[in-house]
Amino acid sequence: MAEPIDFYFDFSSPYGYAASARIDAIAARHGRDVRWRPILLGAVFKLTGAQPLVSVPMKGDYAARDFGRTARLMGLPFTLPPTFPFGAVAHSRAFYWIEAQDASKARMFARGVFHHVFGEGRDAGPEELGRIATGLGYDPAELAAGIGEPAVKERLKTEVDQAIARGVFGSPFFFVDGEPFWGSDRLDQVDRWLETGGW
Repeated sequence: MAEPIDFYFDFSSPYGYAASARIDAIAARHGRDVRWRPILLGAVFKLTGAQPLVSVPMKGDYAARDFGRTARLMGLPFTLPPTFPFGAVAHSRAFYWIEAQDASKARMFARGVFHHVFGEGRDAGPEELGRIATGLGYDPAELAAGIGEPAVKERLKTEVDQAIARGVFGSPFFFVDGEPFWGSDRLDQVDRWLETGGW
């Protein structure tokens, strides 16, 4: 059985949103599964000295334009939420709490969060996360409690630490049989790599 593709992303990443709409279909064409792995870019940026694109002079203006252009090219709705960039600790912990029970529902939750935030341009606080989880059959109060569980907190910390150890420095980031690819604009390369076995 071929190794799954690792898909690292931050919920505050518009390019992560774009990648989330394509990665599963690309993997399925080649008989692969995908491990969705939310991380926190803030922890990565402390090591690399990077900062959110929109905070960088000139590059920020370009990025704001490119976010929407990339989404339109893919046929995705796109609006930046009022709070951007935003901390995605609760979003990521919620994902891992759900994943511990049902990985497929965790992916659905992630897609729901991405759509809410970037498809509809709305902030996603605890109440919104609870509503998204309710649509998947989870009780909002249980989700809120789950986000605070020590094991869930540790899971997210471990995922971030392991991502950094693997050299993940942005979102989205993919590993295909150990080969790293950074950015939603590298998905065609991921597709080609899976088709050919690499070059």
